[in-house]
Amino acid sequence: MNHGSTAFLLLVLAVAVLFAVVTAVIAFGLARWEGAAIPAALSRSGVAFAAALTLCLTALALLSR
Repeated sequence: MNHGSTAFLLLVLAVAVLFAVVTAVIAFGLARWEGAAIPAALSRSGVAFAAALTLCLTALALLSR
């Protein structure tokens, strides 16, 4: 399979976003379990989503070189 194809790139990006969403959902659940209010839990899950997506895309950028 050609790793430069558009379909492969979209598949890898979809997996990275899915991983970030799962991370955000887990962070939200842990924050609510800890007793945080919904706005605070959403804030924590947003930070977790951004961090996970940044790490995934950075690793993909380094691997593609």
